[in-house]
Order: sequence, then structure tokens, then C-alpha cells
Amino acid sequence: MKYILSTKDNGEYDCIFCGLPAEGEASYRENLILSCGERAFVIMNRYPYNNAHLMVVPRLHVADPAELSDEDYAVVCEVLRQTSVRMRQVYRPDGINVGMNLGGAAGAGIADHCHYHLVPRWRGDTNFMPVLNDTRVISEGLDQTYDKLVDCLRDLCPAVEEKMP
Repeated sequence: MKYILSTKDNGEYDCIFCGLPAEGEASYRENLILSCGERAFVIMNRYPYNNAHLMVVPRLHVADPAELSDEDYAVVCEVLRQTSVRMRQVYRPDGINVGMNLGGAAGAGIADHCHYHLVPRWRGDTNFMPVLNDTRVISEGLDQTYDKLVDCLRDLCPAVEEKMP
């Protein structure tokens, strides 16, 4: 929660989904941003549920996708679709959990800025650690995951947005 609620030293932003892309391309790796366009971006979850846990986020700061324009919603959905396609190419999961928690009561850690989660899943990827110790075992570091995904996702948002009406 400390990370989620943090602000930059200069107090410039309160929402990480607004602030991190605003820092620019030079900070993408540090901020785990894999692709960024005018209407949406793809970012890795800094505290992943599983390896390659990604999020697709609209650039517009809204709590509910119903508040997005038709154009923004279409871009976010296309980025979501293409992210899952490319994630499958790189990680070859047996399945992918895709979801959005709307509101704190629904489990949203960042309730004021809606975002989709994509969590790749493999048969047998759960174990006793979360049950006994509230601990997850992630077999790959964030830097390794970033390196595996950045080349196949980097151009995603601008390319998708150019196709949108």
C-alpha cells in the first residue's frame, strides 16, 4: 500500500497510473512500462500474483470503464486483446486470468483509476505457500520478465491506436 499511495518528492501526482507514464520513455524500464500510447499503456505489476502479471490501463483517470469515451474504451480493449496474444507467444501459459476490480470493496488496490489485470496461469502453478504463509513464489525476477516482454509489446499501443477510428 505504501507504493500504491506514494507521491513523487515534488508532490506532482497521487496516482501511479497517471504519474508513471508522465515521467516519459526514459523511465519506462524503471517504471515497468512495456508499451505506452496516448489512450492506453501496458505495465507490469510490481507485486505480481504470478510471473508476467501485466496490467492494461487507460491513460484517462477514471474509476470505471463506463466513464471512458467509446474511442478510449475501444483502444483499451484492443490493447488488452493484443497483450494477451503476445503474452501467449512469449510465455505459453495454459490460460490467462483477465479481470478488473471496480472499487475498493471489490479488491481494487487503486480504486480511482480502472485497469485490467492479465495473469498467465499454468496447470499446477499454485502451491502451499500462499495458504500457509501468505507468500507467493515467483520464479523469475521483474527485470527478466521485462526483458522477455518489452520487444514484443513496445510497439503495441501506438500501433493499435493508429488503427482505431
